[in-house]
Amino acid sequence: MHKIAIKETNNPLIIKFELEEFIVKNQSFEFKNIDETKNSPLAQQLFYLPFVKTVYISGNFIAIERFSIVEWKDVQDEVAEQIENFINSGGVIVKVEENSTKKTPVSIYAENTPNPAVLKFVSNKLLTKTMVECKNIDDTIASPLAKELFKFPFIKEIFIDENYISITKFEIANWDDVTLEVRTFIKEFIEKGNVVVDESLIVKTENHKKQQEEYFDKLDVTSQQIINILEEYIKPAVQSDGGNIMFESFDPTEKRVKVILQGACSGCPSSTFTLKNGIENMLKDMLKDQDIKVEAINA
Repeated sequence: MHKIAIKETNNPLIIKFELEEFIVKNQSFEFKNIDETKNSPLAQQLFYLPFVKTVYISGNFIAIERFSIVEWKDVQDEVAEQIENFINSGGVIVKVEENSTKKTPVSIYAENTPNPAVLKFVSNKLLTKTMVECKNIDDTIASPLAKELFKFPFIKEIFIDENYISITKFEIANWDDVTLEVRTFIKEFIEKGNVVVDESLIVKTENHKKQQEEYFDKLDVTSQQIINILEEYIKPAVQSDGGNIMFESFDPTEKRVKVILQGACSGCPSSTFTLKNGIENMLKDMLKDQDIKVEAINA
């Protein structure tokens, strides 16, 4: 059963009637009068209300602009009930022509992370073999998806790795208000066959692996041990929280390990605690050296 939520807008003449799920995808509709509603039985029915001036249908809402003969507080509950009954009885909202493009079914779900500013959107399909971190739209050369996501004004940073996308928002937005919109956008973008990450524009995967191996072989034994511990024991846990950790350097004199935090871990309020009480303690224990110190160069 569909339930309608009534939401005010910046325009006192317009009220939004929101649903929990999207009712139209990739399109928006505006009806100025009943003659324009042949493809929308719902809009046609709404125009029988004498105070309805314009009907907008988009995403997960129906917005209605009223004439000034009534106040919304006097009629909004009645309108919400009418829309609810129409949809729950199987009424057609908008007749949309079938898209001939075959879509690939994709499942996307949102997952909280330890960082309240970051939400992790997880796919049931592999998105990339090479991680991508975008601090702004200028960093999105290799990711058409990230470029499109930055068009949402509340998105601050994007991190894509394997089968998930971690998105950092600005404080102006609340995740409760925008999660559905972002999740649906990602799902539809992937289902249309669009490229999430063009790895050829980052670095050829095989060359990247070779470079990593050459870099690893040149390191001292302790640094190699640290990388192995990070990769085997720490990275899986960090990735499950929508982030990533990378080895930066090890100073044998100061016994200081520097790491780079990405995704949900970057700027996370609990990252310092995690470094000191999790990663640092594990390295001390596994390297048998209580003088080891861990520092995030971007936390």
